Amino acid sequence: MPVRRIQKGEPGHGRKKFVATGTYKGKPYTVRFGDPDMEIRRDDPKARKNFRSRHGCDDPGPPNKARYHSCKMWSKKPVSKLVK
Repeated sequence: MPVRRIQKGEPGHGRKKFVATGTYKGKPYTVRFGDPDMEIRRDDPKARKNFRSRHGCDDPGPPNKARYHSCKMWSKKPVSKLVK
């Protein structure tokens, strides 16, 4: 499931920040997620805890949903390790 930043000229540029593609249950999917104008404040422990509880990141659901990938971005793993 590669996650990457949306490039200029691609569908969703200016409206979303990241795109994730992959297959789930044998079907291909493309998920565009993230507000391009907002900063990810995941280095602030209080903000990370609040986001993860608000979005139910203990059980993020299937990988073909934006919530799954947003919760992954707000984990303790560096974003540079998650984005290609």
